[in-house]
Amino acid sequence: QVQPAESGGGLVQAGGSLRLSCILSGGTFSRYALAWFRQAPGMERQFVAAISSSGGSTSYAAFVKGRFTISRDNVKNMMYLQMTSVQPEDTGGYFCAARVFPEVKRERADFAAWGQGTQLTVSL
Repeated sequence: QVQPAESGGGLVQAGGSLRLSCILSGGTFSRYALAWFRQAPGMERQFVAAISSSGGSTSYAAFVKGRFTISRDNVKNMMYLQMTSVQPEDTGGYFCAARVFPEVKRERADFAAWGQGTQLTVSL
């Protein structure tokens, strides 16, 4: 059973940058398409960005607006979310999700494995 684990969250001032990381255990990293979702308090978990198993295809939520970049390193078995120009509305738990198929997906139901999340708090 593959298990994602996130890291890199923290407290950032509005306009700042941060990089989240995700590592998978229990599976062959390069077989899995991956995604980031986020969840603010009292809100539903929402799609942020996704990347195919090869890294050749990506997809972003509209609210990202060019501020975030998803990437992966299939040699280091790591996936990243580089976040710039963060705003208070970006505050929330950020979750890494994995699916053992190559193509990009955006729906929560398409992902079988989830990490515990890493918290991002953006202050004014």
